[in-house]
Amino acid sequence: MTTRSTALLRMVHRHPGVTRADAARLLGIGTGAATELVTRLSRAALLTQAPAAPSGTRGRPTTVLLPHPDGPLVLALAITHEAWRLDVVALGGATLASLSERHGGAPWAEVRAAVTVAIMNFLSRYGGRLHAIGISVPGPVSRDLRLDAFNSDWHGIDLNELWPEAGLLVAGNDATLAATAEHRRGAATGAAVALHLRIEAGLGGAVIDDGHPVIGAHGAAGEFGHMPFGDPTVRCGCGAHGCWGSSVDGTALARLLGDPRPRDPVTYARRVISTATRALRSQRSRQELAGLPPPTPTGSSTDPAALPDDRAGLSGAPAGPSGGSPGLLGNPAGLSGGLAGHSDGLAGLSGNPARHSDGPAGHSGGPVGLSGDPAGPVSPYSAGESGPDVDPDAAVEAVRAVGIALGRGIAGLVNALDPDLVTLGGLGVDLLAAAPEAIDTAYRDGLMLIHRESPPPIRPATLPDDEGPIAGAAEEAWSALIPHLA
Repeated sequence: MTTRSTALLRMVHRHPGVTRADAARLLGIGTGAATELVTRLSRAALLTQAPAAPSGTRGRPTTVLLPHPDGPLVLALAITHEAWRLDVVALGGATLASLSERHGGAPWAEVRAAVTVAIMNFLSRYGGRLHAIGISVPGPVSRDLRLDAFNSDWHGIDLNELWPEAGLLVAGNDATLAATAEHRRGAATGAAVALHLRIEAGLGGAVIDDGHPVIGAHGAAGEFGHMPFGDPTVRCGCGAHGCWGSSVDGTALARLLGDPRPRDPVTYARRVISTATRALRSQRSRQELAGLPPPTPTGSSTDPAALPDDRAGLSGAPAGPSGGSPGLLGNPAGLSGGLAGHSDGLAGLSGNPARHSDGPAGHSGGPVGLSGDPAGPVSPYSAGESGPDVDPDAAVEAVRAVGIALGRGIAGLVNALDPDLVTLGGLGVDLLAAAPEAIDTAYRDGLMLIHRESPPPIRPATLPDDEGPIAGAAEEAWSALIPHLA
């Protein structure tokens, strides 16, 4: 494939519906050359054209470029400690079909067998259209595609075994792939250097530099949850003491509340955070009825009682026009929302593409992180199980303490990595909404002076919790496949 063909396919993947005229302009070619290029790719069943909406300007009408309906496809697989999900993804990012299943922490052999059956199912349906697979997993992945997942006792797992006949197979840690997806289709689009942190059952993340994740010499970069920012008396499942991830996840909240280690730290954490935000809302209502200023137990400078789903947060940027959290939403100042290197007004064409499923509903567990406590007393409740009520006041203070630990750690990473944007996924979004000022104060107090005048904004991830890693897996599969398409 020519360089121009590859560039055009990448453009349509990032911006399905881009006009042929805009594509020609961005590629730096004339309209005649663009027409010839599109015709060749259409004959190869890679692209198709459709009439563009009337522009109101004079001249020949242009067309919009779309993935060919019979074109190549990739598989995207997300495996977590509790479940797996397999999607069929077209050029442009649309999901055509999906299968998922909870495995409840089963041995790897059982997970592999179930996933292999699902892959064979899609191969029988889509045949030769499936050319590659991207895999997201809850642990470090070596350069020879071997997985070590501490929390599931999966060690030295050869991911090639999932589809040995795959034309292309790429794999990565769930947090790294979530960072990739957030940069290409989410809140970090256009950032030169973006830091993404994902909190689930522990904490992971990645630095995206010039559009590419920094994976390290052995493919294990981004294990931020295992930096010694936490309590040195707490032993992590990785074998180290004082891991940061064990100070900001559900196990941290359980210790602060005097509860046993929860079987499902994510469900437990969301329950505690929801209790805290409801308590703050109730306190605020009582204060308003009494004509007093609203309470600030968590130190919220925005709406301390906003539910986590409101996705509020914090930043050091000026307040936006919506009057919400300062500078959280939209692109940070100076960042382009279009194709990399272009301020071309195409940002409106990108973002998370429509995703739909003709298979079972997606799992509720979501891809999870990497750190956490080793085996010990386990709370009697997990997903779908009830448990003892959480004291509202204690929940408020526990969430605030975890927010402080999160803010301090982010400051350390900003000092070391100098990103222009920080995004939070998973439970980080909930914490950002529940304890914005606690996080903000700890973050600013931990920054070097050179960063305090204009600190990198902290923003919630815009991709849903269960979409980031699998979307990133699809993105990496397409990145690997596009140069090989004829």
